[in-house]
Amino acid sequence: MFLIIEYTVTAIVCLISSIVIQRIFIKEKLRGADYKAITGIKWFGLAIFVWGLGALVSLVSSTVFDYEGTNKLIIYFGVLVSLSNSLFIILSLPSIEHQKKRGILVRLIEKFSYKEFIILYIGVLAMISFVFIAASYGNPDISNNFIWLIDIPISILVAFSLLSELNKAFLSRKMKFMYLPTFALFLLIIVAVSHRIIPQDRVLQFVDQRFWSIAGSITAISFKFLFILLFSILLYSWKFLSEKELQQSMVVDLEHKVFEITQERDKLRIANESHIDTIKNLKVKVNTLESDSRIDLSERQKEVLGYLAFYGEEKSYTEIAELMHISVDGFQTHIHQIKKLLNISGSGGKDQLISFAKTNNFINYTSLEKNA
Repeated sequence: MFLIIEYTVTAIVCLISSIVIQRIFIKEKLRGADYKAITGIKWFGLAIFVWGLGALVSLVSSTVFDYEGTNKLIIYFGVLVSLSNSLFIILSLPSIEHQKKRGILVRLIEKFSYKEFIILYIGVLAMISFVFIAASYGNPDISNNFIWLIDIPISILVAFSLLSELNKAFLSRKMKFMYLPTFALFLLIIVAVSHRIIPQDRVLQFVDQRFWSIAGSITAISFKFLFILLFSILLYSWKFLSEKELQQSMVVDLEHKVFEITQERDKLRIANESHIDTIKNLKVKVNTLESDSRIDLSERQKEVLGYLAFYGEEKSYTEIAELMHISVDGFQTHIHQIKKLLNISGSGGKDQLISFAKTNNFINYTSLEKNA
């Protein structure tokens, strides 16, 4: 009777809870949440689903096929369910976020991919299970509960690791008041494990059958409920804190961008000031160069250049000197002085003087009109 109640309650609560948790996982995944951070939701959901599925199968076996709880197949199936549940809980441990040092089991898991760890877990337990089943299946002297020895050390290890990681997570979230529920969960798991392995015929020498059955059912249901409750609290605290951390991260990013923009603005301002100073210096240098390079020509020299611009391409220096009514030596002297001022030398000096004279419109310094 008590087993039927245990199976029914466990199946209903765990299956519904697992569906809700998987919906949360899918929703967070579609929302674009960090996959590594939400993977634990998936594994926790599968762990709870395995509990519900195991309870449902046990319920059907007991009510429809009249299998007793001591039946070998039922016990073997129960061990399989428990080992699967332990596997999913182990896989979820790395996703429990905290700033403390990770436990040994978590560090071991992180050395493998999920696929590699699952294969390793199944392979090792398959070999151990084969030995246990081969030793106990056909031997009536060995209790059917003997097979639970495979699950007990793993369940205890998982309980210790889960207790450690949950406490570290709640400590990181400043939720120390959750230490007591997590410790209660640990004790309930230990009691549930002990209830499985202790031979019932020996227990009945000390306690009543009814009391032992009630204690087992209450313990089994309680630790599952407490597990779901703690996970729900952890899940919603994670969601709340992750949103808060996201907002803080956005604020930090915004402040960083403002800082970068401010720095860039200061750099541009400094560069602008530097360019302004450079431009001012260049202007001063240009003015200095213009001042230094300014050529002071006499009116007579300008007139010579004007005649040169007007007639230079057609006439020689001698002919131009005659047109100006000055001696050739005087004209040559003016040309020599102008070349010296302009730093002109070489065979192309005349052409350079003509170009310079035309560029600077020295023709305006003459009153000549070129003959057609």
